[in-house]
Amino acid sequence: MGGDGTFLESAIFVKDSGTPLIGLNSGRLGFLADISRHEIETAINDLFAGNYQIEKRVLLSLQTEQNHFGKLNFALNELTLHKKDSSSMITIHAYVNGDYLNSYWADGLIVATPTGSTAYSLSVGGPIVSPLASNFIIAPIAPHNLTVRPMILPNDCEIKLVVEGRNHEYLASLDSRSVFIADNTELYIRKADFSLNLVKFPNNTFFKTLRNKLMWGADKRN
Repeated sequence: MGGDGTFLESAIFVKDSGTPLIGLNSGRLGFLADISRHEIETAINDLFAGNYQIEKRVLLSLQTEQNHFGKLNFALNELTLHKKDSSSMITIHAYVNGDYLNSYWADGLIVATPTGSTAYSLSVGGPIVSPLASNFIIAPIAPHNLTVRPMILPNDCEIKLVVEGRNHEYLASLDSRSVFIADNTELYIRKADFSLNLVKFPNNTFFKTLRNKLMWGADKRN
């Protein structure tokens, strides 16, 4: 019970146990914690009546030689690489299955899951992706080159990122957890070998949430 931040913290405790999660929203937006206060009684009745489905959400995992995040090296929303405390841009070299993709001159870079497509990735111009899609999104944060835009990749690939810049130390975040990383650290992003189980009720679909929370397609003329 809380907001999306609380939901993401709950995923840390659930990990690979398979325990289903229900998000009761007492926060503001509520994409993951999508059951509003006035829907709680209905949701509980549907739960005990078995009127629900289990929706499996893909997570990403991060590997580094230094094992920066230990056993909590997974994210439901995104991995973010960001400059630490300087106005200078950083350079992030990206590879897909060993093939060089691009060097991003930017404030940072986001690798998001479909679940995370409506979070930080969306705020920097990334696409909205159905949460059951099998994709990753690479979205630069304030890129220097206007020709660089977000890209969708299949999530069975391996993404390698190497970051460098003037300050030689950067911020890496998995959802709400952050660590500092050094120059030329190699970060390997893959699909996690487990998924997160969400309880979904018939009246709380992803597209309904888009319309209600983001006013998706709303037009005051109609």
